[in-house]
Amino acid sequence: MPRPLRAAVVLTVFCAVLTGCSANQRPTTRLGGGLQPLEKGTASWYGNQFQGKRTASGERFNMHELTAAHPSLPFGTLLDVKNVRNGKSVVVRVNDRGPFSKNRILDLSYAAAREIDLVLAGTTQVELYLVEEGGVPPHYTVQVAAFGEEARALALKAELARYYPETTVKSDGTWNRVQVGSFADRSHAETVRRELAALGIGSIVVAAR
Repeated sequence: MPRPLRAAVVLTVFCAVLTGCSANQRPTTRLGGGLQPLEKGTASWYGNQFQGKRTASGERFNMHELTAAHPSLPFGTLLDVKNVRNGKSVVVRVNDRGPFSKNRILDLSYAAAREIDLVLAGTTQVELYLVEEGGVPPHYTVQVAAFGEEARALALKAELARYYPETTVKSDGTWNRVQVGSFADRSHAETVRRELAALGIGSIVVAAR
């Protein structure tokens, strides 16, 4: 084989090897989070049962988008989620609150779960890496009632959670406030208030405490 042709073949193979490696390797750095995971724990996923329902951020849930529910990170936060069992990862945007099961740190959309082979397993151990932190946390919620007795507040929460899983009870030691959702702007909160009114449930929009 002539020397120039041999050199061209070697160069082509070398480039192909580099391309193949870069496609299969995880990035060695992550914006904002470095190499240290933000959290480690169990993740699960949710899908068709919640399709089209309103998330805690006010968006409609779309199981085919790469999103996730997290207990406290600001909406809009981008997370690199690594499945510890197989090394696969996916970048998701936090737009909901959850999980509502003990010992879980994240709920992934169906699409995100599929990316890391989580659908069949249902749950898996993950590491969360911060890619980009979201904006200012939400400031509005929909308050349905306030009780002096915690038991009454918890009973109402259980009833509302059938329709709005993000229902919470906030207590200041005197009042136990039953609230639905946490929203970045008042208009999304007003939409939920109207939905509750259609169910015959009175409520008001208040600034989140």
